[in-house]
Amino acid sequence: MIRCREIEIADLDAIADLLANGFPVRPRDYWIDGLRRLAVRETPGSFPRFGYMLEHDRTPVGALLLIHTARCDGGHISIRCNLSSWYVEPAYRSYAPMMTKVAQRHKDVTYVNISPAQWTWDAIEAQGFRRYCAGLFFSFPAVSRPAKDMRVEVVRQDTRAIDGLSNSDAVLLARHAFYGCLVLVCRAADGRAFPFVLQPMRLGRVSLPSMQMIYCADVADYIACAGTLGRFLIRRGWISVALDANGPVTGLVGIYREPIGRKYFKGPHCPRLADLSDSELVIYGP
Repeated sequence: MIRCREIEIADLDAIADLLANGFPVRPRDYWIDGLRRLAVRETPGSFPRFGYMLEHDRTPVGALLLIHTARCDGGHISIRCNLSSWYVEPAYRSYAPMMTKVAQRHKDVTYVNISPAQWTWDAIEAQGFRRYCAGLFFSFPAVSRPAKDMRVEVVRQDTRAIDGLSNSDAVLLARHAFYGCLVLVCRAADGRAFPFVLQPMRLGRVSLPSMQMIYCADVADYIACAGTLGRFLIRRGWISVALDANGPVTGLVGIYREPIGRKYFKGPHCPRLADLSDSELVIYGP
């Protein structure tokens, strides 16, 4: 008998084993560490904390990980769901639509897929998903002119308040520092604060001398702060910052590449570029 149900705390070790088998490039610790983060993370409403699983004779044979987040879109609270990782053992793949249908059944939720394998694009689009990001722009911020008297502040996970930012911004930044991201605030000479969350990039298991933009309030803020950020980062061995884009970014020196970084969404709110906060990239890691 095959059934689909929510993943529960007691299932985490078995789910980590299943995913480590399905994604051999990722060690088991990658999955169990991310699942444990989800176990203590606030989940909005009655949405599933971990996602859904297919079960045969009390053994997981498939899993679809989900990350639900409450967000403010246009002044209203909405729910975004990151469809994180999908794997079903070959013998049970005819049952996979059962799991995906249950996971995507809420019409008022915006679903995102930020790491689709190329061979899944047609299937994703057939499910009603639309592309919102076509590629990545690899910028070289140290080439930009630094703003006069701008300084960089590092945000720690125990930070409670940041001058010039709202309480919700400070909470978001501290939370991402806890996840292991590099969290910075560029402070202009007039006191204005520009928040940034960055994360080292990997190609498979190889670390790159690049950071990925996880969060900034607006791409224009990054352009304004690029020179200052670039000098801060290059002293630490990071020469590039990659950000979601649909073409070259005016005001920055860099290289645009497709289809690296293609991303999809389905639902009422199109995600904003340069906002991957609370996504799989920070919960599970690059």
